[in-house]
Amino acid sequence: MNLKKQITLSLYRQHKRNQAQLHELNYLFWECTLRCNLNCLHCGSDCTKEAAVQDMPLADFLKVLDTIAPHVNPNKTMLALTGGEPLMRKDLEICGKAFYQRGFPWGMVTNGYGLTRERLKNLLNSGLRSITISFDGLTPETHDWLRGKAGSWERAGNAIALVAATPNLVYDVVTCVNKRTIGELEAIKNLLIGLGVKQWRLFRIFPKGRAEDNPLLNLSPEEFTRMLEFIKQTRKEGRIHASFGCEGFLGDYELEVRDTPFFCRAGIHIGSVLADGSISACPSLRADYIQGNIYHDDFWTVWNERYQTLRDRSWTQTGVCAACKSYKYCEGNGLHLRDEKDGRLLCCHLEMIIPIPQS
Repeated sequence: MNLKKQITLSLYRQHKRNQAQLHELNYLFWECTLRCNLNCLHCGSDCTKEAAVQDMPLADFLKVLDTIAPHVNPNKTMLALTGGEPLMRKDLEICGKAFYQRGFPWGMVTNGYGLTRERLKNLLNSGLRSITISFDGLTPETHDWLRGKAGSWERAGNAIALVAATPNLVYDVVTCVNKRTIGELEAIKNLLIGLGVKQWRLFRIFPKGRAEDNPLLNLSPEEFTRMLEFIKQTRKEGRIHASFGCEGFLGDYELEVRDTPFFCRAGIHIGSVLADGSISACPSLRADYIQGNIYHDDFWTVWNERYQTLRDRSWTQTGVCAACKSYKYCEGNGLHLRDEKDGRLLCCHLEMIIPIPQS
């Protein structure tokens, strides 16, 4: 890593510490349902069409918003609806109007299967500000395989075309890269550009949930490095703004494959209310990362008085992290990549990066 990048990361390290002390909430996830219309191989929540946990009533989540509203600027506190599949909720437009009336901008993460032109129009009229759509393969063969439902590729493509043609809607497309799609990235890129997409995020699938024991979903070090090189080159081309997800520290690839250095903001800027009322950080953090429950705890009190394990991460400097020279920049990787019971690191991005010979 060159000296300029080391200095940048060192300064950013202090910035992250300052932000952890301030812990200003500006992004709140609501896991509004665990129901889903797909059956994805990599689902971390093990969602089904009829979830065991019922959808949280809107009134219960609004109590949370009314609790935090006096302490934040609602206009600068983004609500992100996730699941499950948010479009499974028939009252989604009612939810959106309630958020809008309280001054909170809101968006959602969707597989796009249920997003029709009429539904999008109604959601926009309810204050929808941003949307993320998943697109995971060049053809139905690869996308539908991962998503577990025939026709999902076509529906996702139609949804992407709809949002790309919608003025003033902030959106992006996310792709979960696996062994069957690593060779399709160039073609997927061209397909998305043809649909008018400007923002594209790529992720590797982390070994949790249904993906834990599926070898086809986990990239090898060579494949992972190949993906990073692809993103780096795509950013240089400038035809579409590609970036790697926020999931881990990338050494020399920092500032090359995303706009800002690695910063796991879970519990620092990001909170979440899960479907059963659990209070967490990002929705990927469950089990021992749960900080309380809205049905017996005040969210704002929890936000200010708990989250110690997420704001002071010195406890992560064990195992492979104990003697790592990059720990001062990484601070233990993304928390979702640790075992939620014993804190053990499940994946180190640095160990997966293969040095590229310089020509």
